[in-house]
Amino acid sequence: MFYVITFAIAIALLVAAGVLFQAIGLRRDERRFPAPGLLVDVGGYRLHLHELGSGSPTVVLESGISASSLNWRRVQTEVAKFARVCSYDRAGLGWSELCDLACTPASLAKQLHTLLHNAGVAGPYILVGHSFGGLIVQALARLYANEIVGLVLVDPLDPAEWTPITDEQRRIIHHGIGLSRRGALAARFGVVRLCLNLLLAGNQLVPRMAAKLWSGDASQVTNRIAGQVQKMPPETWPLVATHWKNHKSFEGMARHFQALAESAQELSQVRQLSVPVTMLVGTQNEHPADPREYAKKLSPETRLIFAEKSGHWIQLDEPELVVKSIAEMLETTQRLERVTAR
Repeated sequence: MFYVITFAIAIALLVAAGVLFQAIGLRRDERRFPAPGLLVDVGGYRLHLHELGSGSPTVVLESGISASSLNWRRVQTEVAKFARVCSYDRAGLGWSELCDLACTPASLAKQLHTLLHNAGVAGPYILVGHSFGGLIVQALARLYANEIVGLVLVDPLDPAEWTPITDEQRRIIHHGIGLSRRGALAARFGVVRLCLNLLLAGNQLVPRMAAKLWSGDASQVTNRIAGQVQKMPPETWPLVATHWKNHKSFEGMARHFQALAESAQELSQVRQLSVPVTMLVGTQNEHPADPREYAKKLSPETRLIFAEKSGHWIQLDEPELVVKSIAEMLETTQRLERVTAR
């Protein structure tokens, strides 16, 4: 009995120490890594908006399902040299606060529109969406058609690949939700913070062991994530780590996974867009469906570009190609505006 009580006390002290370690770390992170942009109230919660450059139309960058504005850093810096460009974090991700609204394309598109409006970033807009973000910008283009003048889709998710949803895809979603929930719990008790601190210090053993316990496959989880992060500018690495030390990032990711099947169903019937569309496709990424068919559904005049050196994250593998595509879309929209004005 004595040993049981001693063990229970030890566990309680360990948990309390973890909670305290996490609380102190969160406050320290807020001081060391403040949001580079503005935190804008959009109805009871705040979203982070980072704006650079000047001009019209405004370029708006939309991230993939669990990514933050940081994955656009290289692209945004270059685009700012010739246009006004905004990146942002969806609720729960990056510097943005959590909210209880659905993480479906239509709901997220309305949140983005409210953010731009409340921040005083007026249209017209050129929307750039990566992966899942491609669904969001398409939804926004249909909801606010008079404000959108062009779309650049960066290896976008094709709803046809998820409708009808298969048992295997449901298993993947369920697994993703479970990993995210466990990650949120580990973050609350400082475990994620400790592992990332060790990883950044060059100690890979403990983080890999923790990942093994967390996911059952250390190499698949840690190597894939670390591989993409290492393609980003080195100054963003501590920021990415800081975001994932906060439980809200895992919770935000879980909510996106929960809505994934509904999101694909929402846009299962692809309707043609009335604005110029450029679609970039990574040739080193597996595409179950033919991207050419998807491009035709979006618009018979969709400009399809194959990124020969890229996987799914074209903005990290070939940022110059994304920047060039945005610049060409800007020229196209300005040329059409001049023709219309005559």
